[in-house]
Amino acid sequence: QVQLIESGGGLVQAGGSLRLACAASGRTSARFVTGWFRQAPGKECEFVAAISWSGGGTYYADSVKGRFTISRDNAKNTMYLQMNSLKPGDTAVYYCAARLGLLISRSTDDYQYWGQGTQVTVSS
Repeated sequence: QVQLIESGGGLVQAGGSLRLACAASGRTSARFVTGWFRQAPGKECEFVAAISWSGGGTYYADSVKGRFTISRDNAKNTMYLQMNSLKPGDTAVYYCAARLGLLISRSTDDYQYWGQGTQVTVSS
């Protein structure tokens, strides 16, 4: 089992920045891919970004490419999502997710462990 706890959400004006963190505990000796997903009211959960176990591979949704940066510090069992140039359309609950193994996926179905989510609200 891997437990994930997100932090860092909040209210920010358009154009501002936030950094989300995701702390992992439990079976952290296992290798796992980490992803960030988000869900806005009335919409399906969508892929935002993912990072390989080594941190050498990163993948982004087109809507956030160039604005968001995913990273991880395996020594601290923590993953991050740096969000810059935020837009009102980025408003959502953001979830950290973990997928055991080394294969990166953009599908929610492929991630076994999920955090409780953190709210990000971007005002215009």
